[in-house]
Amino acid sequence: MDVRALLMGLTFAFIWSSAFTAARIVVTAVPPLYALSGRFLLAGVCGILLALSLGQTARLTRSQWISVIVFGVCQNALYLGLNFVGMQTVEASLAAIVGSTMPLLVALFGWLILGERPRPLGIAGLIAGMVGVALIMAGRISGGVDPWGLFLLCLGALALTAATLAVRGTSGSGNLLMVVGLQMLVGTAVLLPIALVTEPFHLDGSPRVLAAFLYMVFVPGLFATWLWFRLVLRIGAVKAATFHFLNPFFGVAVAALLLGEPVHGADLVGVLIIMAGILAVQLSKQIRTRPVLAESQEA
Repeated sequence: MDVRALLMGLTFAFIWSSAFTAARIVVTAVPPLYALSGRFLLAGVCGILLALSLGQTARLTRSQWISVIVFGVCQNALYLGLNFVGMQTVEASLAAIVGSTMPLLVALFGWLILGERPRPLGIAGLIAGMVGVALIMAGRISGGVDPWGLFLLCLGALALTAATLAVRGTSGSGNLLMVVGLQMLVGTAVLLPIALVTEPFHLDGSPRVLAAFLYMVFVPGLFATWLWFRLVLRIGAVKAATFHFLNPFFGVAVAALLLGEPVHGADLVGVLIIMAGILAVQLSKQIRTRPVLAESQEA
C-alpha cells in the first residue's frame, strides 16, 4: 500500500465517521426524512452533472445498475433513513459505533448464511468485536439510551450488511460519479413519499444547521463515496475495507469535540476492542486472498 492510498483511506475513514455528527446536528432541527431526501436530491443532481461534464454516461453495465438499485434502496433509503430517524434521540457517537460494526456483521452473516467460514484470526476478531459492542451497549442501556432509537440504528446496520453481501463483486470501474449520483436519486425516490406522508415539514435555516447539511451533501455524500470507489480501484476492496477499523475512534472523537458528547470509560475500552476486532477480521481476509493471488500469478 503506497502513501497516497494510505492518505485516501485515512481521509475516507475520518469523513465517514464525521457524518454522524453532522447528521445529529441536522436531525435535531429538521424532520429527518425530509433532510435526507433533500440531501440525496442535491447530491444526486450535482453528482450527475459533474459526471456528464467529465464525459460519463448513464449507459451502465448490468452490475452497475444492480449496485445503483440495491445501494440506493438498502444503503441510502433504509440504512441512512433508519439512522437519521434514530439519531433524533440517540447520540452521534453511539450511532457511529453501531454503524462501524458493518464489517463484523458482513463476516458473521457471510459465515452463517453463505458458509464463508473465517480464518481463526477472523473468528477471534468477530468474538472481540461482539464483546466490545456488548460492553458499550450495556453501559448505554443502563445510562438510559432510547431503546427505539437504538433499535432503528441496529436495523439500519443490518440493511447495509444485506446490501453489501448482495452486491459483492458487482462493481464496475467506469462512470463512478454517475453511479453515485443515481444511487442518491434512488434514495430520494424512496424516502420523499414517506416523508410527505409521515412528517410535518418545517425548516431551520440557522447557519449551524445549514453548514452541517451542506457538509453532509458534498463531503460524506459525494466526495467520500467517490473517494471510496477510487480507493477500491487502487488497492482492492479487501485492503480498502481495513480502514473501517478506525471508524469507531473517529466517530466518538468527532462527536465529543464538536457536540460535547460525554465519553465514558466503558466506551473507550469498547471502542478499542471493536477496532481490534474489525482489524483482525479484515486482516484475516487479506491472508485468505494471498494464496489465490499467488496461484493466479503462477498460472
